[in-house]
Amino acid sequence: MTMHAYVIAVFAAVYAGMALGRWPGLRLDRTGIALLGALALYAGTSVTGPDVLAAIDFPTLFILFGLMILSAQFAACGFYDWTAQRLASSDASPAKILGFVILTGGGLSAILANDVVVFAMTPMLCAGLLRRGLDPRPYLIGLAGAANAGSAATVIGNPQNVLIGQVGDLDFWRFLAACAVPALIGLAAVYGTIWIAWRQRFALPRAGVSGSPPAPQPLDRWSLGKGVVAVVVLLGLFLSPVAQAHAVLLVAGFLLVSRRLATRQILSLVDWHLLVLFAALFVVTAAFAATGITADLLARAADAGDGIGIAIISPLTLAGSNTIGNVPLVMLVLQAMPHLDADTLYALAVFSTLAGNLFLVGSFANLIVVERAAAAGVKLSFADHARCGVPMTLLSFLGAGAWFWVAGAAF
Repeated sequence: MTMHAYVIAVFAAVYAGMALGRWPGLRLDRTGIALLGALALYAGTSVTGPDVLAAIDFPTLFILFGLMILSAQFAACGFYDWTAQRLASSDASPAKILGFVILTGGGLSAILANDVVVFAMTPMLCAGLLRRGLDPRPYLIGLAGAANAGSAATVIGNPQNVLIGQVGDLDFWRFLAACAVPALIGLAAVYGTIWIAWRQRFALPRAGVSGSPPAPQPLDRWSLGKGVVAVVVLLGLFLSPVAQAHAVLLVAGFLLVSRRLATRQILSLVDWHLLVLFAALFVVTAAFAATGITADLLARAADAGDGIGIAIISPLTLAGSNTIGNVPLVMLVLQAMPHLDADTLYALAVFSTLAGNLFLVGSFANLIVVERAAAAGVKLSFADHARCGVPMTLLSFLGAGAWFWVAGAAF
């Protein structure tokens, strides 16, 4: 087997695992599959030590790590539990509670990273809704959908946006100006679709749902205040010439210096699996990009469509995000075409994020909600999500496409 054939075989095995979520007969998850693929390439001498270091985008990993520390501050002080409990225990109507969940989930995800937000909010949201006699499923779909749509607004809202921002050296505030409207359209599509699909059915089914609700964590207002200050400082640093990676790490370091929250407690809330997944995929996609296959395919598509525009990005992200996942897809595209202009990168960020709402497998946030809800005794099925996910995604795609057309983006 030639070296190129070996790289292609490893890449195909890894991305098949990304699509399936596992390798049949083994308990390897997506992180394990990506890591094993990177190790196979290194052991097979397809990549060397220097190649591995060159492939890994360390500023992206640093930003992700720092944002996880920031989100962990809010989780450790009980803010997410408090928010979810207040939402679920409100005496407002189901329609208003759904709106609160979507606005809260989307707003928090724009700044505090969507994966951590849904991880922290899902259990208490389930507990409060069950106590009120409401079916948690539409609200969980709303939380996941809002976390995806809301995170599209900022360059730090989700992992793929962080990566796109680093590759394109995108300014935080210009990114917000370009992507906030599509994100709001996405949030509106999430609310409207769920309300129509679940109207008159928000009450808990007679059979009920099993699971004992966890006790809410008390809110540590001092630590919450420190987290709010950290967010304000971070946004201020984004207005300065300080590099984003440096700004995020400075804020993370400030948060780790604490008399109330132990370092171990904060670091236990960091998603180390996601960081390993990123590092391993950097190696796998870089090795595959070196074969020239992806660049050739995208170049042909660009030639056929007079450049990489919305007409190519939207179906590519819709299909790719719901098969191999939005993070692996974005990595693959950026490895093949690292010199895309800012407008194209904005569109790639928005569409790859909104595409995650189509099916449960479309984003890590969706899968986190399903797993955390199951632990709380609530089963959210593929069909439950798809009934809302398909129309909300198509509507948000149409709205985002119209926005970028008005803004003058290439089609």
